[in-house]
Amino acid sequence: MSTTKYTPLHNLPPLAGIADFDAARRPGLSVEESVRRLKRFHYALCRLHEIFVARITAEPIYELKMGFSLHAHYCAEHVSALRSRVGEMREPPLGLEVVPDENLAIFFDEIISAPETPLLLAGIYGKAVPAITVAMENYRAVVNPLADAPGLRVLRFALLELQDMAEYGAKALKSLKGGDDAAWLALLDRCLAASGGLDGTAPAHMQKIARSFSVQPYRYDPVPQRDERFPDPYNMGVNAEVFLHDPAMTAPPKCLMMYYRRIREIDVPEMMASIITETRGKPWNYYRDMTRQLWDEARHAMMGEVGFVDLGVDWRKVMINFTWSLGLNTQLTAKERHGVLYFIEQGQMPKTGKRYEWEVALMAENKLAATFQDFDWADEVLHARVGRDWYVSEFTNAKDAVEWGDHCWSKVLIGWREWRDKGLTTHRNWWPEVYRAACENWGIKPDAAVLAYKETYETKRADLKVIEASA
Repeated sequence: MSTTKYTPLHNLPPLAGIADFDAARRPGLSVEESVRRLKRFHYALCRLHEIFVARITAEPIYELKMGFSLHAHYCAEHVSALRSRVGEMREPPLGLEVVPDENLAIFFDEIISAPETPLLLAGIYGKAVPAITVAMENYRAVVNPLADAPGLRVLRFALLELQDMAEYGAKALKSLKGGDDAAWLALLDRCLAASGGLDGTAPAHMQKIARSFSVQPYRYDPVPQRDERFPDPYNMGVNAEVFLHDPAMTAPPKCLMMYYRRIREIDVPEMMASIITETRGKPWNYYRDMTRQLWDEARHAMMGEVGFVDLGVDWRKVMINFTWSLGLNTQLTAKERHGVLYFIEQGQMPKTGKRYEWEVALMAENKLAATFQDFDWADEVLHARVGRDWYVSEFTNAKDAVEWGDHCWSKVLIGWREWRDKGLTTHRNWWPEVYRAACENWGIKPDAAVLAYKETYETKRADLKVIEASA
């Protein structure tokens, strides 16, 4: 029977709907060539993941911290999918850690080393993301859609989120001034040309690439930075946890305080970025799981942001500090930071933890807060599992792991008085102003006891453990 006249029974969609016969008769790429290209996609997304994570902490703009957290998560997930696909294609050992082209390495080295945010965005969203997208689209155009249906599925989902990343980046670049260093952008183009394009299929321009920003290798900056909406980042004048667990305080203002706790979680991605960046030699699943948790913590911060917007309260009046990420990033090792993170997560597992916060939202009849706390609770259960897999597994037992995390946290010196004496903060009690604004939105008179709240973090940690007053 001639294939040109062949039709399925009852004219049903052919080939499970993934392709027509003309496309399926195309020879496409060999397994060897498919793997070669997929490895380059894998390398590119690994490098983008590295860039997003490494630049979160020192990026001042809150919205970009959040965007980088999401896009790092996207990259980590697609790297995992590509690793899995390559492993299905007669490839052990996989060789996925091999740099495919030195000029491609320079391309990403230059982007991570960009000295200013607009240039960083131009490198990521103006050059890298489009180059990866074009390479994947080219792959889809020439591969046999039936023979490599699993590989096409992997790229289909990657391209969806690369498009989301591109749209975000275009809007961000339009909003910020700069990023128009023509000479540097041309250098990035030369890097790609010298490597035969991102997928290595174009004729390579044999030219020696002179590095610019990456002459000195990039060094991660562990000191968190904040934009102008965070005017008092050393402020530790309002102890949210003492308030939440005070039975004399009612549920509605506790929801307001929980929104503060949520948006304050901006410091968790800042800290987790340091763990991920400074921890080398782990299996890829470690980086995927840790990046998922980093993204979850960014989501939690945005839940707090939305909560304040919902109440009509200006969150800039809430003095969101960075003292936790600053202390951990500059005083502890990556493993010690992970210990502190796991210790705090374990404190959220009992009934007085995340379940309690959800119950408070229900008592307050705040449906939005209840939804946020419900999912926040679910996330923390996942994070506890991540901790067991990648932190507790290095100890003899879970008890030792928890105790060591507590010990590591106790090592962090919080300069309460030092910061005040240096004029970095007065630890101003911002709570009355914010609570009054919420009461105005609720149409109620402020409760005098709630209004008078003034417990600080001078002698109590966020887990309510008493510490010595700092010098």
